[in-house]
Amino acid sequence: MVILFDVFNLSGNIFDIIFATKSQKIVGELLVNLMKEKGGEITKAEMSFIATQLHESSLVTEIHEPEYEGKKVKLSYNKRQFYDRILTPMKSMGLIYYDLYKKTYRLTDRFTKEMQSIGIMWQFELKKPVINSNIWKNQK
Repeated sequence: MVILFDVFNLSGNIFDIIFATKSQKIVGELLVNLMKEKGGEITKAEMSFIATQLHESSLVTEIHEPEYEGKKVKLSYNKRQFYDRILTPMKSMGLIYYDLYKKTYRLTDRFTKEMQSIGIMWQFELKKPVINSNIWKNQK
């Protein structure tokens, strides 16, 4: 997944940064909250239950968006798109870890560690010696 952000217009909400659409943001934030309610870890069956509830439009919750504040909302999200656009990218970014042996999904801090290592890679790049390309020699 590609994270595009503008340092001059950086949102204070991580879900605005990692998801491209408002619906993805809402569902991603809901998933994290549901996982937190279960101690940060849910089973494969519980994840499937969430995806099915979204697919059948039977998941009723409160969402923290100005136009929905304080209202119960019925959420709808295609099951396949939930796995393709929400869960899989969150796993690949290190936000969620799937344990093959326990068959559970767990919230992790690997994303933080990876972002820090990307920052360090950039610092090393800035300190690398100049590679002379000779492009400026012919400029008049």
